[in-house]
Amino acid sequence: MAIVVHLRASVTRKRPYGAKEARVFLTDVLGEAGQVPVQIAHLCGAGDYDPATDEALGVFADAIAKHDSRMAHVYFDVSGITTIDSKENRERIASRIRQLGLQRVLFGSDGATPGNSPREYWTRFRRLPLTDAEFRRIEENIAPHMK
Repeated sequence: MAIVVHLRASVTRKRPYGAKEARVFLTDVLGEAGQVPVQIAHLCGAGDYDPATDEALGVFADAIAKHDSRMAHVYFDVSGITTIDSKENRERIASRIRQLGLQRVLFGSDGATPGNSPREYWTRFRRLPLTDAEFRRIEENIAPHMK
């Protein structure tokens, strides 16, 4: 079975979150996951894309760049990112997606409420400064545990 995780600690309880917590996950969970696919929700966040989320995601991007074997079966979904409307966040998110590798990014929509249906979220997601080919690649990705 795959591991699908909300990595971000409780936002409402203001628990610490950032690079330190991401390194613990990399070492203690991914170090033991072996070949089990791991899907990290919301690009490591809890819906918001804030500096702590970017810091945590940077830990994984750095591990990927170093060809860390613990990252071999790790994927990131881009569901439910509520701050995708911010120009600054769009640029940071697009940059991180490229660092992670398009093949690791899974599209999803979270909380199909009025105004946030999969189609509506895809429209907002398409505002990221990615190329049509990059969007197509993400659109065609299927989590290995869903094949």
